Amino acid sequence: MNKRIALLLVLCLLGGCLCAQTKTERKKNLVVKELNYKSKTAAPLLDHQTTYDALGRKIEEVEYNTSQKQKTREVYEYEGNAKKPKREIDYNDKNKVVCIKVFEYDEQGQKTKQYKYDAHGTLLGTKVYEYSYK
Repeated sequence: MNKRIALLLVLCLLGGCLCAQTKTERKKNLVVKELNYKSKTAAPLLDHQTTYDALGRKIEEVEYNTSQKQKTREVYEYEGNAKKPKREIDYNDKNKVVCIKVFEYDEQGQKTKQYKYDAHGTLLGTKVYEYSYK
């Protein structure tokens, strides 16, 4: 009986350690595939695939069409060990750049500006983020 209690205690401690992992740690080098099942007999269809790097940051997200071909793709680029992306590059179904978004953040890590460029580097627009706390 004491062995069972000891084993249970060890399993609980191990489970607590696993649960204590941060969200970022669980995503290190992770690839998440979202599959759609249209019927019980049909093969699953890949809908989305999200890839994370060794630091647990999202580096790519691909959306697929019903023919299992790329519909859109977003690539995220970071500066150094930053947790927030500096750039997002959006691709179309032919894997050609559609637009490039460049982000600025404040000291708290909140996004303050987004610059949107076309594939040739021409500025298309600027988005400003304002935060107000009540």
